[in-house]
Amino acid sequence: MKSFHTPLHRFLYCLSTFIVLAGTSLAVHAQADDYREVNQLVRAGKLPEALTKADQYLAAKPRDPQMRFLKGVVQSELGKPTDAITTFTKLTEDFPELPEPYNNLAVLHAGQSQFDKARAALEMAIRTNPSYATAHENLGDVYAKLASQAYSKALQLDSSNAAVQPKLALIRELFAPNAKGQKPVLPTPVALAPAQPARPVAAAPAPAATSPTPAAATASTGSQAEVEAAVRAWATAWANKDMNGYLAAYGKDFTPAGGTARKAWEDERRSRIVGKKTISVKVNKLVIAVNGDKATAKFSQDYSADALKVTSRKVLDMVRAGGNWVIVKESTGS
Repeated sequence: MKSFHTPLHRFLYCLSTFIVLAGTSLAVHAQADDYREVNQLVRAGKLPEALTKADQYLAAKPRDPQMRFLKGVVQSELGKPTDAITTFTKLTEDFPELPEPYNNLAVLHAGQSQFDKARAALEMAIRTNPSYATAHENLGDVYAKLASQAYSKALQLDSSNAAVQPKLALIRELFAPNAKGQKPVLPTPVALAPAQPARPVAAAPAPAATSPTPAAATASTGSQAEVEAAVRAWATAWANKDMNGYLAAYGKDFTPAGGTARKAWEDERRSRIVGKKTISVKVNKLVIAVNGDKATAKFSQDYSADALKVTSRKVLDMVRAGGNWVIVKESTGS
């Protein structure tokens, strides 16, 4: 039976992470202006101008990861997937700790129906950041496409196999472009973008249907303050490479993303953190929602280690245990 193929319709417009090389404040602002100009040219459809601007910038700063990432975006939008793949591949070689280039390589490979390569790239993204939710979702989509190819081949070899047809039909329905309530294509990519200015901590809004009593409001505010203190203590322990304090911030029910064993995850985190010369972790735009003994903390995380600086969206699911708030789930880019 002839296999089906759903083309990619979306590429590199979900802006989530900002990366710059360490430098003076003035230099960072100048870089941000250059990134912004290239992004504006891309959004305006002036792709050749955007590529020229990116190349001019990289002539002076050839290792700049943000501009190289943007160049890969422009190349893909110009219909040059081979050039974009080369750009993103070199970026993963120079900055293997960044998951986003792997994710976008998967998008490019999937666009060429090279789903095995897409799977490998997404697995690397998840290995680099096990809590990278977008890569997990995309990997599920790629597995579904690989399954469709396998089912189609099975029907070619044995058309009398009645068990295969319903499975193939189900996957076809999942990826149908106009299927109501379904995602139209795979995968959802991400791109790097300038970070936004930090905002003060904001409390989660109360439900519109009811107004809390003064006592309930006081309890909620107190819990939010406790959660905020726990989040900031976690960030401080990380920055200070205090592994006992950092690992203690995670509850006994915490399960690392990707099915990694807790011990293996702790060993991996210890090697990544202790091996850095300097680390800075800042929590910005923190929004906390408390529901009894459960809480969710959403924020923008500014992370820098040695010469690398990364800003990403972070979500911590927390519970109160033994009078302390601890992390039970951690996700990035959601």
